Amino acid sequence: MDNPNFDFLKSRFHVSKETFLILKSLATKRKLTAGEEMVKQGGKSSKIAFLTSGLMRAFSTLESGKQITKNIFTPISFVGAFSSLIKDEPSLLCYEALVDSEVFEVNFNEFIKISKTNIDISNLYNRILEYVFIMYERKQLETMALNGTERYLSLKKQIPNIDNLIPQYQIASYLNISPVQLSRIRKEL
Repeated sequence: MDNPNFDFLKSRFHVSKETFLILKSLATKRKLTAGEEMVKQGGKSSKIAFLTSGLMRAFSTLESGKQITKNIFTPISFVGAFSSLIKDEPSLLCYEALVDSEVFEVNFNEFIKISKTNIDISNLYNRILEYVFIMYERKQLETMALNGTERYLSLKKQIPNIDNLIPQYQIASYLNISPVQLSRIRKEL
């Protein structure tokens, strides 16, 4: 099957052609423009998404107006308010397209319903949760173990043209440093 999404799912999650076709039947392609929110902070969503192009972020806006970026998603990633979906509560984060992006959305409840009767879908769900956990654990360890310069270089390795794609304050927020610190880091490199 000549499909990069299938290739990724097959290589990362051992998805068969049959399972991919089930997922494809559940999925709806959606284009997001830069700045468009997939899930609002405090809102609810019934969907999870598979980011195939573009960049997205998950962030929280504090009462002071300061934004804290929890994650930046690159293709190919799973994006969604997982805690909100699992607990059926409002999302603590906003999920926003940083640049024009494309996702395939799947209704979470339909996916869970099928996972209860299809062992391959159930196994896929377990592997996706494991994958998301590992990604968040890696990000948390990186934030604790690396200094700002090292985190910036790691981000640049992952997204080489990040400085040309999104504002400096969003990069700094993701790196857990101030925009002034980021400016200094960039000057020193």
